[in-house]
Parts: sequence; C-alpha cells; structure tokens
Amino acid sequence: MSKEVILWADDEIDLLRPHIMFLNNKGYEVVTVTNGRDALDAMSGQRFDLVILDENMPGISGLEALQRIKIAQPNVPVIMITKSEEENIMNQAIGSEIADYLIKPVNPMQILLSIKKNLHSDALVAQKVTGDYRQEFMNISQQISAARTIDDWYTLYTTLVRWELTLSSADTGMTEMLKQQKDEANSAFCKFIKRSYEDWITGDEHPLRSNEVFKTAVLPLLKQGEKVCFVVIDNFRLDQWRVISPLLADHFNVDNEQLYTTILPTATQYARNAIFSGLMPIDIERMFPDLWVDEDSEEGKNVNEAPLIQTLLDRYRYKVRFSYNKVNDVAAGEKLVQNMGMFKNFDLNVVVFNFVDMLSHARTESKMIRELANTDEAYRSLTESWFRNSYASEVLRAMAAQGFKVVLTTDHGTIRVNNPIKVVGDKNTNTNLRYKLGKNLSYNPKQVYEILRPQRFGLPSPNVSTSYIFATNRDFMAYPNNYNYYVQYYNDTFQHGGISMEEMLVPLVTLSPK
Repeated sequence: MSKEVILWADDEIDLLRPHIMFLNNKGYEVVTVTNGRDALDAMSGQRFDLVILDENMPGISGLEALQRIKIAQPNVPVIMITKSEEENIMNQAIGSEIADYLIKPVNPMQILLSIKKNLHSDALVAQKVTGDYRQEFMNISQQISAARTIDDWYTLYTTLVRWELTLSSADTGMTEMLKQQKDEANSAFCKFIKRSYEDWITGDEHPLRSNEVFKTAVLPLLKQGEKVCFVVIDNFRLDQWRVISPLLADHFNVDNEQLYTTILPTATQYARNAIFSGLMPIDIERMFPDLWVDEDSEEGKNVNEAPLIQTLLDRYRYKVRFSYNKVNDVAAGEKLVQNMGMFKNFDLNVVVFNFVDMLSHARTESKMIRELANTDEAYRSLTESWFRNSYASEVLRAMAAQGFKVVLTTDHGTIRVNNPIKVVGDKNTNTNLRYKLGKNLSYNPKQVYEILRPQRFGLPSPNVSTSYIFATNRDFMAYPNNYNYYVQYYNDTFQHGGISMEEMLVPLVTLSPK
C-alpha cells in the first residue's frame, strides 16, 4: 500500500522537524515548503492527499493560498494552523471549507488525530461499525427467536433499521448479511401476524391500529386547545422517516416517536380511510355506504377523505374547523405553500403528501427511476433528496413558524419484492400484487395468509364467498398467463398491501415548533 503524501507549508518548518519525523514514523510521506507560493508550485506538479497550511506566512498568506488550493484541487482536505485566535480569521478559514482548524502551539498527536480524521475516518468508522455489528448479530438473532409481542417486534424492527442506516453509511461489506437477517426477521414476523391478527381484530387486546391513530394522536391535542397539523405521507417507512428527520431538527422538537401497526390490507384504500374515519373498513361501508368505494369501482379509492374526517369529529363531538389538503404534484405543493397563511384560520389542518407513493409506482413503471432507486439505500436517498428540495419541507417549516403542533405519520409502508407466487382469479379480481380479494381465487394456501371470513377481520365482503389473501415476506402474486413477462416486469419493485415489517410497522411522530 502506497504512503499518503502530505504537503506542509509553514515559514517555521525547521522548528517542526520533530513533528515531521513523528508523522514519517507513522507511515506518512511529508513534503515541506516555507511559503504559500512554494505550496502552490508544489501542488501544480504533484498530487497530495492532504495539505497542512500555516495561516501567517510571508508573501502569499495562508488564507490566500487556501483559496487558490480550493480552486485548483477542491477535494484535497486542508488543515489550517494559526497563532491567531481572531474570530474573523477563523470564519474566513471555515468559510473556505477547511477540513480542520488548529491553534499553535500544536503537538504531534493533535496533528496525527486531525490527519486520521480527514484521511482515514471512513475506514476507521467502517472497521468500528463492522466490529459492532458482528457483536450485535447474535443478539439480533436471539431477539428474532424470542419475539412474542408486538412491542418485541417494534424494538427489533427499530434495531434493524438503525443498523441498516449505519451500515449503509459505512463501507463495511456487511449489508448483505443484514439483509439476510432482516429477511429472517420478516419470516418470523409474518408467522407472528398469522397467529395474532384475528385476535387483535376480535379481542380487546391489540396494538395501536390505523383506525385508532387519529383518536390517540390528534384528538388529545385538539382537546388541549392546540392548533394541530396532521400530516400523512403516503407509503412512508421508518427508515425514510429516519433520513428526513434531521432536516426538521432546526424547526421542531420531537415530542413523541413511536410505531403503530397498520391494518390489512396495507393499502391506501383500507388503511388511510381507516385513519381518517377512525373505523375499520367494514364499519365505513356499513355506516357510510356513500363514502366507501369498492375495489371494482372506477372511482378513486380516496376521494372521500375530508367527509370521513368530518364523520370522525362529529362522532367524538369535536366542533372544530379543519382544512383538508392533498398534494399530488408540484403545482398542488406550490399552491399549498402560497396558501399557508390560511392555516391559522383552522384548528386542524390535514395534509396528505403522495410523492413517496408516486415514487414507488414510478420505480415500477420507469426504467430511469429503477436505475436511480435500485436499492433500499438509493430509495431512501431519493426520498431525502425530494424532501430536502420539495414543497413538503417548505410546508412543514411554515407550520413550525406559525406555531402548529404537527402529528406526522403514514398509512402504510412498502417492501421490495423478488419472489413470485402463482394466483388465479376471475376478471373481477383486484390488481394489487400483495393482496387479492375475490370469490374464485386459486392459490397455494401455504404461500399466503388467507382470510375466508372477511367480516370477522373488519373487511367488506363484496360477495358472499369473497376471500382475501395476503403475500408475505418479499413475495408478489403473479398470474400464470404471460407469467415470465409479468415476473420480469415486477421483480425487484416496491409494493404494498401485504404482510411485512416494512409495510405494517410504521412511524407516528408528534412534533412541536422550536
């Protein structure tokens, strides 16, 4: 392995020979010059891995040399050393994107630490992260085997997401091992859901569900007299919340962050309508038949969200004024930003952002988006990039500026699928790849979670013999007709509607403005 080459420019370089010998003994090659002009000349003829630059040199000053270095080689890290503690000099150096700033006198260990931080931090972090994950691997495996309650699964899934983000930020080569462990966890989670879900719907003991989110997180704030914004980001997972939450840190404090469990199917028509109505789907159909849209209807499945919210407020006797805003594109986002001043006229403002859901579908339909989001890490990165530069970020900042409490959540998550299973249905069978309902479904019952009595599970039954089936893990349902094309087209796409930690265990966050 070749030595890293460091350029050190200081007019008192002879006094620094012990420091240079120390660095040589640590495996670095140090080239020395005594002024800024010689430093620039040296850089024009040789590549350096790092530059150490004295701020106060005769002729070309350290700050002037720094500016020229950044123009010539913008990616080389520069450590600025100075005798001065004047704030304006420090500000100029930091504004020129120095890697570090040290004040004389400096000792050899200070220099070494700064060099390691700037040349080897990635490798050192990767080494540390790899060691930590290897130690944690057995603990996670034991957690998977021991998980018995929904709280166990909340803890386990949160741990897996934390490691997913940690490993993706460091070049460890351990991501495949974590993926296998996550798949193992999902297999166990799906078995847990199969054992538990019916009891959750029919019994008194159950985790926080979609139809209880509004009552649990929003109504208590309204009762306290708070001005509330309820923000729903469609198709939004825990890992995506983790990458956008730092972007809100300057504007909000996190009062509460938890997971809740979505109902089945984990699809917008069921889960989001349950959120806004506070009811299970079968109760929406029974109590408000004009607001429920069947699967085979050509009408949009979420066209009645505002009326459903009104039914919930009426049922709990909350006489509050609310606005409902759905953002499906940039034009709608820009219009909402322009109208943010109107929010103060309402006790409750509900905002639905559909971008993440559209990104998920676009990844299926667009070859370019598939290339941009070819991994979960890339998918998260696109979400972060969208939020950082989007109307959604502006809207949330405006909510903070106006003093609103914000409850942020989603209706369901999504999972990248890669294992086709064959299902046969008639022409009225719905098209979702993660769940099917119909009266003449043909499938292998060992490959799915089947619900033969929908009413018992809070689900409408369009026909007397209607059944629901749900894909688990990374499976997706494919028809035998034109099977190979169908599988190739949908393999490795993000889908929702079925059973997985990513789809069912989703974030619910309460934010207060700073």
